[in-house]
Amino acid sequence: MKTSIIALFALSIACDVSGQLAFKLGANRLPAARAVGAGLFALSLVSEPWLLAGLAIYALEFLVWTRILALVPLAIAFPLASLNILGITLASHLWLNERIGRRQYAGAVLVTAGVALVATSL
Repeated sequence: MKTSIIALFALSIACDVSGQLAFKLGANRLPAARAVGAGLFALSLVSEPWLLAGLAIYALEFLVWTRILALVPLAIAFPLASLNILGITLASHLWLNERIGRRQYAGAVLVTAGVALVATSL
């Protein structure tokens, strides 16, 4: 696989991981919809900086993913993109201090093994 394609996949996965972290941080800061009403909750959604950052990151990922799809067959690109599962699992533990169980780690490792099998088919 070309270095440029590997770099695009790494950027796509980094965008997905950081976008999900931003969404989680933003969601944690939202008020309860029942407590503030629908209008104020909607305003909170569109003004929360972490949620806006997550959207901006996903806009970049959209561009990167589109380029990947122009270069790599979907049947290969999509499985490789699932490395985000491992990335999000690790990031949620490292940056959000979420507890990750053995089964979650095992599942992430199995997904990564599957990705490795797909990647070697190139």
